[in-house]
Amino acid sequence: MNLINSFILVSLILLFTSCSKEIVTKNIIKEKSLDAQVLEAYKEGKIALEEGDVVFAAKKFNEAEILFPQSEWAPKSALMAAYSYYIQDYYADSIAELDRFIKIYSNHEDLDYAYYLLAICYYEQIVDEKKDLQSILRSKEIFEILIKKYPNSDYSMDANFKVDLINDILASKDMYIGRYYVDKQKWISAINRFRSVVDNYDRSIYTEEALYRLVEIYYLIGLTNEAKKYAKLLGYNYQSSEWYQRSYAMFDKTYAKNKKILINKNKKSNIIIRKFKSLF
Repeated sequence: MNLINSFILVSLILLFTSCSKEIVTKNIIKEKSLDAQVLEAYKEGKIALEEGDVVFAAKKFNEAEILFPQSEWAPKSALMAAYSYYIQDYYADSIAELDRFIKIYSNHEDLDYAYYLLAICYYEQIVDEKKDLQSILRSKEIFEILIKKYPNSDYSMDANFKVDLINDILASKDMYIGRYYVDKQKWISAINRFRSVVDNYDRSIYTEEALYRLVEIYYLIGLTNEAKKYAKLLGYNYQSSEWYQRSYAMFDKTYAKNKKILINKNKKSNIIIRKFKSLF
């Protein structure tokens, strides 16, 4: 009886051992097969991208990522899908892919590239700064994140350059509106626009003119000390410029006579000016 029981026990052990080995073997085969599928989908996407079929390419890259999210090919596939949409100017699709990449792969080594491409997607949609600021502001925001997080990145230099260009665009909008307010003798609104250029976009190409406009307006409304303050700032930074020469010319007697004529043109604006002076 004991002999029979021993035989049964040994048989069961061998059976379970055999099943365990079979499961391990199947798992290994399955894992290799899955990795091969991922690589195959990635290669198909790459070929489609080279041939110009960006929609199919993006589809295959997404497929590669979904097949094996833990694979090293998953984040690469996600980036390639975003790039595929980008080169065909499908900005909304590319932005969606990049937003997802930044959220899911927050520690990936190519995160700086993801931020850069995302900012470029918004940057290339800038059409008319006078109508729509969303693309401009969003692009600037992401470029600044890239510069702050990855100052030594290969993309930071170009990001800095594009932020300067964006600041020129934003400054030009303020200058355009500021000049309009000057024409309408809305001095306070004009001052706010020109000060925005000086305070927020001091590296823009419009800073000199903005400083001059502030000198001009403050002088016209009788705030001579404020006018001199901005004239000194203009002279310190741009002494040889045309705008500095113009500001210097303001303080002669001829300009003082013109000041009275300009101020008396609009009684309503005079009331606003007196109130504005009292706030200083």
